[in-house]
Amino acid sequence: MRFDAIEAGTYPSLIYPPYKSTAKRGPTQAPVRLSAPIATGQLARFSPALLRPNDLDLTAHGAGAPLGEKIVVAGRVLDEDGKPVRNSLVEVWQCNAAGRYWHKKDQHNAPLDPNFFGFGKFFTGDDGSYRFVTIKPGPYPWGNHDKAWRPAHIHFSLFGNVHAQRLVTQMYWAGDPLFDHDPIFQSIPDAGARERLACRLDMDLTVGDQMLGYRWDIVLRGRDATPFNV
Repeated sequence: MRFDAIEAGTYPSLIYPPYKSTAKRGPTQAPVRLSAPIATGQLARFSPALLRPNDLDLTAHGAGAPLGEKIVVAGRVLDEDGKPVRNSLVEVWQCNAAGRYWHKKDQHNAPLDPNFFGFGKFFTGDDGSYRFVTIKPGPYPWGNHDKAWRPAHIHFSLFGNVHAQRLVTQMYWAGDPLFDHDPIFQSIPDAGARERLACRLDMDLTVGDQMLGYRWDIVLRGRDATPFNV
């Protein structure tokens, strides 16, 4: 399968008027196709030394336990042919349970949690698997329009094994009632592609009475690609 074999409707429009900031940052001219053989070449390998203690557990960065619902998120990262994307760097970041990011530009009137900073990173396994522990993020207002609230989500940055697999996206929770009101989520034209952004409850991943488990598989490019979503 070609690297450019993407099902129509999977990727959002670069300018989507209901998502107001795209009007300022989206290109207004047609893209120019370039011949870039390096796009399918091997990426530079990231060193395991990038990982710090507790990068896999976002709840273990403070002096105590953070507030909110502790959860497990796990799944597999696959390529367009369904093969595992092995030993690939993945970064995640998110707001806390109250809907606030640990960032100076986030001045949302919600409390910061001194024991939750909301970022982590990890490598996929030989079978493309990943697993990390975190707090379920809260929704938050973002000022795009009247009563604009983002659904709960976690940001993912995936480097894949080759340049053409690079993906920045968001993981949501299936059935969130804010989906219908969120232009970032709705910017993806195809309803089936939007559904691929949502994780599902998985009792096999759930850890006793400590934390619920959610499964989210990610596909880098191809017919069943996980959509770009920022």
